[in-house]
Amino acid sequence: MINKHRMILVGLALLAQSGLARADEPVSMGTFDDWESFTYQDQGKPVCYVYSTPKKTESLKKVKRDPVYFLVTNYTGRKVKGQVSTIIGYPFKESSLVTVKIDNNSFELYTNGDAAWASAVDVDAAIVKAMKTGKFISVTGTSWKGTETTDTYSLAGIAKALDKIDTACK
Repeated sequence: MINKHRMILVGLALLAQSGLARADEPVSMGTFDDWESFTYQDQGKPVCYVYSTPKKTESLKKVKRDPVYFLVTNYTGRKVKGQVSTIIGYPFKESSLVTVKIDNNSFELYTNGDAAWASAVDVDAAIVKAMKTGKFISVTGTSWKGTETTDTYSLAGIAKALDKIDTACK
């Protein structure tokens, strides 16, 4: 099970990404194999997300990184469902792209600081759809120092975790 300290870090990272000023502390809605779902209230509206940490990391150099996560978030107050993001644990190379591979599907995310997002709602939807039937997801990015890393996540439990947040945050 993902520990409470990490849950709070992810919740704070989501707040920083969203630019929102105040929110309640995230509350776990359950662990589903390698994914955990959470909810919190922001300005009276529920926000729900799932996240996981990598099972494997590959890099040609040893890289010091903060915690690394892959997330899918529903922001009901903004009518956003299934926003895909990753927090990579180091600042990305400026104007670089991140490659997300799910089985035979490949997607690109744009970067900002230590996070990356899909460029459009239809890309988010395609990634989430592939995640629901995939086995593994890999995320490859380049640090501001030029070091490329690939994080591999298990997708075991993702469909149930996504169902949980879709029910809680319609």
